[in-house]
Amino acid sequence: MICDTIEEFATALPRAGAVAGLDLGTKTIGVAVSDGLRSVATPLLTIRREKFTLDAEKLLEIITGRALTGIVLGLPRNMDGSEGPRCQSTRAFARNLEKLTPLPISFWDERLSTVAAERAMLEADLSRRARAERIDHVAAGFILQGALDRLGYLGRADG
Repeated sequence: MICDTIEEFATALPRAGAVAGLDLGTKTIGVAVSDGLRSVATPLLTIRREKFTLDAEKLLEIITGRALTGIVLGLPRNMDGSEGPRCQSTRAFARNLEKLTPLPISFWDERLSTVAAERAMLEADLSRRARAERIDHVAAGFILQGALDRLGYLGRADG
């Protein structure tokens, strides 16, 4: 089930349970996961992209193994908010993934998430090599944390 808004996603999720955040690149997929209360995003790993069926298999292994309840995909909008070819590719990935899992899937604006991830790793004084190895899943963590913060706000607004 693809949810066009985070509000729709919030209503599709069970009350508790961890969710995944994905940063889809052309060569890699950064993966982050939340805690069961959906308050903290933790960068997990980076998957080297091959073809969709293999990528999806790896993702579904993580989803099943961690009993995740939803998926948030970073949506790479242009700086003016418009959607270009990368957004179309992300939406196509979501449509294909939707066929393989009953979990709700939503999108989160990922503008500047990689910049924020790079800045955080520079502040942590990581080497260039360490940053290169971690950038995608750290960016996924920023994407997921943004979505979690919004979900938390929506939960407070409802209650």
